[in-house]
Order: sequence, then structure tokens, then C-alpha cells
Amino acid sequence: MTRLMFERERTEVAEACRRLAREGLVIGTAGNVSAAATDDAIAVSPTGAVLAELVPAQVAVVDRGGHLVEGELEPTSELGLHLGIYERYEAGAVVHTHAPMGTALSCVLDELPCVHYGMLLLGGTVPVAPYETFGTPELAAVVLDALEGKTAALMANHGAIAHAPDMAAAVDRALLLEWACTVYWRAAAIGEPSTLDETQRQAVVTAALARGYGTTRPARGEDEGG
Repeated sequence: MTRLMFERERTEVAEACRRLAREGLVIGTAGNVSAAATDDAIAVSPTGAVLAELVPAQVAVVDRGGHLVEGELEPTSELGLHLGIYERYEAGAVVHTHAPMGTALSCVLDELPCVHYGMLLLGGTVPVAPYETFGTPELAAVVLDALEGKTAALMANHGAIAHAPDMAAAVDRALLLEWACTVYWRAAAIGEPSTLDETQRQAVVTAALARGYGTTRPARGEDEGG
């Protein structure tokens, strides 16, 4: 069997698509994923593929101009959006989903308030980009603007998008966004959700840095004190 070019990146894209399908963030062919392969190449899911069944050989590889350099299938119709994120934000991976809760809230909110400190990984509040037709330069433009200072955004009446330095983090952010949307929806069903103000958000950042939040470390012995 001939070894795939860009095998690592194509495998990352295929595995991410299958995981997102298992998690319920994508269904059928709706959604797309990409990973930066080199300074001038990007591995990206193909248009029309069933994401739950995607395999590395189906993943397309394009250059930064969007021209196919490896693979037999056309890349996603949202290729322009992916390319724009790589150019403007120097991302390592991009995940676009039609996650049900995020999509639902994108139909009614102008932005998702910061209702939990975990959302600071997304930039705090999450903007909702105005609606534009899928696969168009107009959609890419409004989403790119919405992502300014953020690592995730909702797309009005469409879905959600997240980017990160690597695929694992991009998938985690997509999952975090859907979780945050679910928390907000459940809170809003009971009453008016409270949100974290700027002072509270900064306190979280300070505490996380001081405590090494999110990383494991050896336990201290009883005689170490502190």
C-alpha cells in the first residue's frame, strides 16, 4: 500500500471528524475540519463526505491558495473560511460543526454571555457572526471578524467554529463551546443567567496562573507545609 503524503495531518482530520460525530456535534456531511500540515499546505475534510466514516485517504490537501495538491476528493465548500482563519489567526487546526445547542442559540442570540470561567479559553463571551450563505466569501468575512480576539464563534442560523494551535485543542474548544451553550440554555430555562464581569474574569486568570490550573503536578508531602 502506498504511504499517504501528509499522513499525520490527514489522520488527525479523519479522527477528529469521527470523534465529533460520536459526540453529536456533526451529523451526516454537515461540518468540516482542517489541520495545518506545513507552511504552505492544509489537510481538510472533503465536501459531501460522511464525517462519521471519514478515513485519512479521503482527506484533501490544499496549498494556501486553495489548490488541491494531494487527494482525489474536492475539499469542503467552506475552504475559504478555513484558509482565512489560517492566514489571519495563524491557527494550527480549525473545527466547524453544526452542533445542535450552539446552532439553536445562534438563532436567538447576538452573543453567548460568559456564564462560566471555562469560557475564558474561548475568549470569554462568544460572538454570533451575522448570517451569510454557506461557502461564500461573505460568510468567511463576517466569521473572521467575529473571531477577533476569540478562539470560537457561533454562526447565525448555521453552526459553530473554533480554532487552536493543534487539533486536540481545537476539538476540545468545539466541545467546550457546545457545553457552554448547553449550560446557558439550561440556566435560561429557569431564569436570567448571571454572567462573569471583567473583574471576575481577571480574578480567574490570576488564580489559574498562580495555581497551575489545568495541569497535573506531584502531590506535596505532609512535611512540606504551605
